[in-house]
Amino acid sequence: MVKADRRITKRISRFWKPASRPEKALPAAKPVKDVPLQKDFPRLTQKQAQRHSPGLEADNPIYHSAMAVLLAGQVMHRLVQGRYGQRQIMDHLMCAGPRCLAPVVMTNLCAGIIFAIQSAREMARFGSISSLGGIFAAAFCRELAPLLTAGVLACQVGSAFAAEIASMKLTDQIDALKMLRTDPIDYLVMPRVIACAIMLPILTLLALFCGVAGGGLITTQVYELSRASFLDGVRTYLTVSDVLFITAKAILFGGVIAVASCSRGLTAALHGKGVGESATSAVVTSWLALFVIDLLFAGVSLFQLM
Repeated sequence: MVKADRRITKRISRFWKPASRPEKALPAAKPVKDVPLQKDFPRLTQKQAQRHSPGLEADNPIYHSAMAVLLAGQVMHRLVQGRYGQRQIMDHLMCAGPRCLAPVVMTNLCAGIIFAIQSAREMARFGSISSLGGIFAAAFCRELAPLLTAGVLACQVGSAFAAEIASMKLTDQIDALKMLRTDPIDYLVMPRVIACAIMLPILTLLALFCGVAGGGLITTQVYELSRASFLDGVRTYLTVSDVLFITAKAILFGGVIAVASCSRGLTAALHGKGVGESATSAVVTSWLALFVIDLLFAGVSLFQLM
């Protein structure tokens, strides 16, 4: 059977052959014209990396300090001219006040208790526990409470300001404001500066009350010091001029925190990590600026005593 099949196929192949399909000619290769030369590759890479790389100025503290100083000058100029967004101020006041209320109360209450315990333990050795109220007013109320309150505002609100403005810069919203003929400093920076300058003195006065309440509670319960004696010492050393001085310092602290945070957000790098870096750098910069300004205030008060 196999041999017969082979014979049949041979006979059929004599009379019929399958038609071969003509092969299509391949198109001629086009000359390559748009491929850049090898020497142009570094230039193209640099242009593309300008948007996604942090650049040399991202980690340069001198650059950020200079930009913060320039922004502070522009803020002062606009305050003199009365250029600020009134509608945005209320929004940022509601953002800065309630957000920092609980941390300010807890921080200063605990700090007042700790300060009173440590001070009373050392003063009890010398038999001068009755003057604890004056020491508490001179050290905690004048210096520690304003710094702690400003630090809470820098961590809670300043970092949020920097991250928000940095994300707006990353998504080209600031460029959109410029195209709409809206000054980003008038719209973004000024309401935040005014809101922090208004809210921080209120929080500082609340911090003074919480610190004195915590210190008075622990001294009356543990060291058997009368509440009247403690409060009399506080009233003697914490005068009205001291309260006004603390309020003025808190206003300046609030403005410095807002300017440092907004400046760090406006100079953030245009990549994903730039938002987080701007928030972290805003907190660190604000803390350093607060301590430097507080040192200057302490130097001024020292020269007044001399």
